[in-house]
Amino acid sequence: MSDKLDILVFGAHADDAEIGMAGTMAKHVASGLRVGICDLTEAELSSNGNPVLRKQEAAAAAEVLGLSARVNLGLPDRGLTGSEEQLSAVVGVIRDFAPSIVFAPYWEDRHPDHIDCSRLVEAAVFNAKLRRYMPDKPAVPAPQLYFYFINDWTAPDLVVDVGAYYTRKEQALRCYRSQFEQSVSGEDIAATPLNQGYVERVKARDSLMGQRLLLPLAEGFMSKTAYPVHLFGPVGS
Repeated sequence: MSDKLDILVFGAHADDAEIGMAGTMAKHVASGLRVGICDLTEAELSSNGNPVLRKQEAAAAAEVLGLSARVNLGLPDRGLTGSEEQLSAVVGVIRDFAPSIVFAPYWEDRHPDHIDCSRLVEAAVFNAKLRRYMPDKPAVPAPQLYFYFINDWTAPDLVVDVGAYYTRKEQALRCYRSQFEQSVSGEDIAATPLNQGYVERVKARDSLMGQRLLLPLAEGFMSKTAYPVHLFGPVGS
């Protein structure tokens, strides 16, 4: 984990980042940027799948999206307490990759882990710039922090047109068969919101995201700070 990334996306579980912003990741990879994901947990308490299978699915999705890196911190599923140990682990990843932009889940969501992940990453982005915190790893300038939607969403602060990259998003989501399919050979599958037409609802959401701007499909994001603009231009510039 020594190569700098342009964009680093955090999720509590493998598939969180893809649900929220796989199209945006694919678009930025296509533009030549280095994009990576850090999954905080192995999702060991998920009703379906198991840590080994989830990591295999995550690796397949990373290949589909052309990611430069994907790591898993192995923090406890349903145990993202924001402890000093967990905070320092996330700070370590930010310092290793020194991204210009960080993404985390939106701070309101039906899944408590997504909320806890959001808080933990926000705190880590702040601490990563403090040179006397974890002095064994060089501090990095605070990256711009944005939040992507997983389950719950609201009118976004900004949207990214992902129409040309949506097939790639769907391919990445299909890698997570244990989560989104109702029947997987050799697996005892429990009915959950994720395998009851969830991927179709994600696409419907992304359609609504772009509606006001006449974009067929878009992914939305929130920011707690001012969004820097170099030049204003027409939609799509």
